[in-house]
Amino acid sequence: LGMFSELKFPVPWGHVAAKAWGPSEGHPVLCLHGWLDNANTFDKLIPLLPRGCYYVAMDFSGHGFSSHRPAGCPYHFLDYVTDVRRVAAALQWRRFTLMGHSMGKFSFSYCFFSPQFCFLYPEMVDKLILLESLGFLLASEDTEAWLKAKREVIDRLLSLEAKQQTPKARSPEAALQRLLEANSHLTAEGGAILLQRGATETPAG
Repeated sequence: LGMFSELKFPVPWGHVAAKAWGPSEGHPVLCLHGWLDNANTFDKLIPLLPRGCYYVAMDFSGHGFSSHRPAGCPYHFLDYVTDVRRVAAALQWRRFTLMGHSMGKFSFSYCFFSPQFCFLYPEMVDKLILLESLGFLLASEDTEAWLKAKREVIDRLLSLEAKQQTPKARSPEAALQRLLEANSHLTAEGGAILLQRGATETPAG
């Protein structure tokens, strides 16, 4: 398991990078690094683990070889959980083992990623391995509602991204008509005013 391959998964702001060890047909194991680390966290550990598994260690956005999010965009914990969901979808993994690493007093926000992914998508995780982690700290009467709401946010975002198409070019009149149909409270005059700044003119329309 000493040899590895580099992977890249496209995301709207660039790509998420990862490195993989073992046979691609082996049991899937997704490895998540900790605070200010990257996929190389697992370099010394992977060769000691059981052969026959396919280990994929991803770089979270802004770490390792992964693209940074655009300037001014915060790195919220739910964004990292969404990155995990994106990578699992790109790998076409429906069920896999999740191995998360986190240590140090500043890592307390990172150690939640693995457990929270399990909370949100329990049907996708067959085993959870936590290395130097604080473990599960979610204890609330509203846990079920919280999980449902957060999962809906992630699923809706990924669904919208999957449906993204090149914007259609329309004539100014057709664009105004579409705007008015979608916003019944708008007058034609108000719609035309908004379109002056809300649409971009191209040679096609």
